[in-house]
This record gives sequence, structure tokens and C-alpha cells, in this order.
Amino acid sequence: MTGQHFQQEYPKLNGDYFQQFLDWLSQQLGEDYAILQIDQAPAHISGAINWPENIIPLLQPPHSPELNPIERLWQFLKKSLKNELFSSIQNLRDRIQQLFDQLTFEQVISVSSYNFILEALFYAASY
Repeated sequence: MTGQHFQQEYPKLNGDYFQQFLDWLSQQLGEDYAILQIDQAPAHISGAINWPENIIPLLQPPHSPELNPIERLWQFLKKSLKNELFSSIQNLRDRIQQLFDQLTFEQVISVSSYNFILEALFYAASY
């Protein structure tokens, strides 16, 4: 894990938007490869998804948000939002973007790279 992070916002999660994200990520990676941990949301596991060659999907077991690093990243970000009031959704989005832009590689790694997650995912994938 490198701690490299990025953010894309879409109006909803469906197969079309997920495909747009995958295509964008593939371009960002260039000749590099990435393992993308995903839950089993219908948009993620749709047979219509065309996985780019440089992105390898790693499915997490059903009903296991504790294995999803993004959940801990959101917990980390929410701590900074606690007790803040926002006059609009856009103000909230702007604040989240600001917090996200301030994240360091070290912070991302510290909240997302737990060895037990990788071990559990590889164990689950072996069945």
C-alpha cells in the first residue's frame, strides 16, 4: 500500500458510473497495476463491468464492512466534521474535499492498511 489517494464524486452508484470510475482509474495508473478492494454492491459485481487489464478486483466477503479500508477512512474524516454545522450540502461537500485534500500518505496508510484485512480477504478468496 502506497497511501496514494484520490477522490471522484458521482451522483449515484450504478454500473455506468462505476465503469466510468474504472476507466478513469486505469488511465491514472498508466502502466502500473492496482488491486481494487470492492464490496459486493450490484454495481461492483455486474457482469456488464469491463475490468481494465491493469485493475484487479478483490471481492470482500458479504456483510463485512470492517474489512473495507474506506470505512475507517470515513471514520477518520468524520472526526473532523464532528460538531460542525453546514448551511448547505455544497458546503459539506466542500469541507469534505478540503479534509480529503489535506490527507497525507501516512494518514491514509495508518487508517487503511491493516494486515488482518488483507489476510481475511485472501482467506475468503481461497474458498
